[in-house]
Amino acid sequence: MTDLVANHTMDEHMAALLWTVAEEKKSIVSGAGPQNAGKSTVLFAALEHVPGGTPIHAMSGDIQEIRDFAGANRGGYLEVGEISDHNPERYIWHEPVRALFETLRTGYSLATTMHSEGVEDVFDQICRVNAVTDTDAATLEYVLHIHRFGDDMDNYWRRIDGIWEIRGVKEGVPDAVELFRWQEEDDSFLTKNVPQRLTAPPEILSERAAQIRHEIS
Repeated sequence: MTDLVANHTMDEHMAALLWTVAEEKKSIVSGAGPQNAGKSTVLFAALEHVPGGTPIHAMSGDIQEIRDFAGANRGGYLEVGEISDHNPERYIWHEPVRALFETLRTGYSLATTMHSEGVEDVFDQICRVNAVTDTDAATLEYVLHIHRFGDDMDNYWRRIDGIWEIRGVKEGVPDAVELFRWQEEDDSFLTKNVPQRLTAPPEILSERAAQIRHEIS
C-alpha cells in the first residue's frame, strides 16, 4: 500500500481506509474504465491487510465451484478475477454472478474487479444486466474507481478518483456515499465523508494514515 501512496495513486487516508476495509473483511470492488489501470494491484494491496489466518479463495469462475462454497462454511474472501462479459479465465457473467452473490449470503466477503465508469455503473451491471437482487447487491460495501492516464505502458499514471461506501441498494441504484474524491485541477485528494460501515473509529484510521505517511517520508 505504501508504494501506491508514494507514487500518488492514492493518499494515506485512502490507504488507511482500504487497510481497515480488508482488516474488517468488508466486500469491495475495484473498478476502472480502461485496461491496465491497476484495478487488481490496488485490490491485492488492500487484501494484504486481512487478519491473519483469513482465507482468500481465488475462484476459478466455475459456477459449480461457486455454489459448492455456499455449503462449505470456509469463511474469508471469495476473490473473483473480474465481473465482466469478457471471457478470460476467472471472469464471470450472468448466472455465475447471481450464484456468487447468493453464496455471499452464507458469510463470505467479496473481492473483485470490474470495468466500470463509476459506482452507479457497477450496480447497473450487477443488478440490471446480471439480475442480482437489491438485497444481494447491498452486501457489496465499498467501491473504488481508478482513472488511468497516458498512452502506453511506458507512461501510464493512475489516480483513485473516488471511493464510495454503499449504504443500501434500491431498484438497482446504490445509496453510495462518497468518502474520497481526486481533484484533477490540483492533483489532490479530498476527504468527503466519514465511513459508517466500519467498526474502527475515525481515530484509528487517522493513526494508520499517519503511520503510512511516516513510512514513506
